[in-house]
Amino acid sequence: MKKIFKFIVLFPKLVLALNLAISIGIGVFSYKLEIDASTQTLLLENDKDLAIYREIVKRYESKNFLIIAYKPNSNLLSKESLSKIEAISNDLEKLQSVDSVFSILKAPLLTNNPNLTISELVDNVPNLSKAGIDMNAAKMELTNSPLYKNSLVSSDFKTTSIVVNLKDDEKYANFIEQRARLKEQPNLDQNMVENLESEFKKYRDSQRILEHQTISQIREIIKRHSGDEKLFLGGISMIADDMVSFVKSDLLVYGSGVLLLLGFCLWLFFRQIRFVILPIIVCFLSVVLASGLFGLLGYEITVISSNYIALQLIITISVVIHLIVAYRELYFKHRDYTNIQLVYLTLRSKFKPCFFAILTTVIGFLSLCLSDIKPIIMLGMMMSVSISISLFVAFFVFGSLLTLLKKIEPKMSFENSFKFTHWCAKIAIKRAYIVYIISFIIVIIGIYGVSKLRVENSFIGYFKSNTEIYQGMKVIDTELGGTIPLDVIIKFASIKDEYSNDELGDFEDEFATNEPEYWFNSYKLEIIKKVDKFLQERDFIGNVGSLATLLEVGKSVNNNKELDPLSLSLIYKNLPSEYKELILTPYINIENNEARFSIRTLDSDPNLKRDEFIKSLKKDLQSLLENEPVEIEVAGIMVLYNNMLQTLFASQADTIIFVVLALFLVFILIFRSIKLSIIGIIANLVPLCVVFGVMGIAGIALDIMSITIAAISFGIGVDDIIHYIHRFKSESRIYGIKRSILNSHLSIGYAMYYTSFAIFLGFSVMSLSNFWPTIYFGVLTDLVMLMMLLGALILLPALIFSFYKKSI
Repeated sequence: MKKIFKFIVLFPKLVLALNLAISIGIGVFSYKLEIDASTQTLLLENDKDLAIYREIVKRYESKNFLIIAYKPNSNLLSKESLSKIEAISNDLEKLQSVDSVFSILKAPLLTNNPNLTISELVDNVPNLSKAGIDMNAAKMELTNSPLYKNSLVSSDFKTTSIVVNLKDDEKYANFIEQRARLKEQPNLDQNMVENLESEFKKYRDSQRILEHQTISQIREIIKRHSGDEKLFLGGISMIADDMVSFVKSDLLVYGSGVLLLLGFCLWLFFRQIRFVILPIIVCFLSVVLASGLFGLLGYEITVISSNYIALQLIITISVVIHLIVAYRELYFKHRDYTNIQLVYLTLRSKFKPCFFAILTTVIGFLSLCLSDIKPIIMLGMMMSVSISISLFVAFFVFGSLLTLLKKIEPKMSFENSFKFTHWCAKIAIKRAYIVYIISFIIVIIGIYGVSKLRVENSFIGYFKSNTEIYQGMKVIDTELGGTIPLDVIIKFASIKDEYSNDELGDFEDEFATNEPEYWFNSYKLEIIKKVDKFLQERDFIGNVGSLATLLEVGKSVNNNKELDPLSLSLIYKNLPSEYKELILTPYINIENNEARFSIRTLDSDPNLKRDEFIKSLKKDLQSLLENEPVEIEVAGIMVLYNNMLQTLFASQADTIIFVVLALFLVFILIFRSIKLSIIGIIANLVPLCVVFGVMGIAGIALDIMSITIAAISFGIGVDDIIHYIHRFKSESRIYGIKRSILNSHLSIGYAMYYTSFAIFLGFSVMSLSNFWPTIYFGVLTDLVMLMMLLGALILLPALIFSFYKKSI
């Protein structure tokens, strides 16, 4: 490294030119960096429930749809309201990607004319788009029918939903299926996987452009028809599309915001323009080089990794600040040295502690790769690569640029008036017992907080209340039957298993070989009604769609008599396909001999504990049907996302143990002292307890972002420990323990304060996000970095003063 540092200061122009060429040459590929905000990025690829869910989607041909919630100023069935719904529907149906539009205009009114028989109803199903409809009877049916209440219309009859069914994308589904099939093969052909992934990404990107255009067109239609009335758009596709916009916005806001705040910090601390411009140039080149490399490698940015630019800028600036502080200190120590000599000594003195500081940060981020969630793995990989790039860019670019500048005396006005580090040193030496008492209390609070931590996954709660995602989901969730889907599948046994009577079994078996309409029998209907009643009475469940819904409606149509299997067979055989897709085929699959219950959960209910809810639902369904020859499956987006969070939470202990052990080994390598290594680990663990204590006591749930705080904060926070102990060991070769601690606080202590303050401001930018997990991540990381600084400036020297003096 000495030869490299000599080369940097002797040939600064060549070094700078090479750095610029490499950064620009690779940086041009940053345009290929893509954003992936799909729900696929938040799933466990090896989740057994994912395979079940995909099978259910395939069997029941669940369409991708968007929902427009409409709140008219006038009566919902007024001419004006119905005309607007018709106009909106007509405009929507003209869009290329829209398959069909369903609204109250097309809703079959099965009880509107009580004089019609079931056969007559099947032949000519009335709805609001047809003449001769009794509006009072229509309102009564829409409000009370299990087909529509709290689903198509709200209970107060002031809000209705317009369902926009998008065209099926069979090619996309085939890609997903092929990819899953390939990964299941025992002898995996990596080339085939890579080729398929390449084709899939090209197709997916083209479809995303089309999907974005469709959503933009739908929003234009909504805007055109809204006037002074309220229209809200909701749906998975809209959320994914908006998330891409959020990620793009966050990348811009984080990058520019962090740079501005870091520039302010640098001017506040150093009061010289060169020590503001130089770090910003280093940061800019580091981000450009890393982004270009990620684009070249085909990496994709997700909601979780969207803050990689902010994280890289924060860590890069901390390295540069340590270089600046070292240069200024060497200037006053060796006033007669040339600028080249000062830069050379700066690079030499700071490379070892900076290298190990970055190494420990890399270990913190690499621990995220132990997860089974792709976005978290990608964040770990991207940050490990980007901060490694930052280390070398910082030394090469800072060293070459500073060598080209004239030697001028640094301004020390901030250090001369700032006594915080000196105050911390006095507390550590003279009040060590108070420090230990406070630390013990913090550990107890942390242990208590950990016992109260929980994992939650409220989708609505992830977004700020002023966003369209939140507003649309809130209306749909509270007024139109819930948002997050959940499926319950009841798989019936074969006919022979259903009946113990052999003769009856033979009879049923004979009919089972005929047309599908003979699938219906009293046994299945009773099971379906039993499960439906159980689900309807369950807390946190909004709308429930099943065959029982049709049975209930049919009873009101059939002179208050239950529909028998023969009536259902008639309906199944003769009902127009448009209505069959609405009330029958989404809820039964005759080929697989099963019934489906399509549930929507009330995601905004603050009392909903999702993991408990799913587990108790499965357990209670098993108890309900324990004597029946059926199989029960509970699947859906809620299950998959909950599985992901629970797996991530369960792996946190392994991750933290890995980080602690890895850092302990690195400490031993750096400090050559087991005692100092133990002291360093303790000084880092105690501040971390504050975050867990605050989260547990305040009831802040762990989510996809906050669950990574421990590993990331540990990796970043340990930098101060390394720099401090490295300086302390240098001082202790000359002075005693007390003097060495004071000298360390008055030298490296300033750099630690500067970097921590810069990191604090950098993470605070995340509070500008529209995504609450990102906001919590920024605030909680700020808290842990503040505690890490106090731990390094107070707890660490107190432990050294109390337990390390005998080794000197």
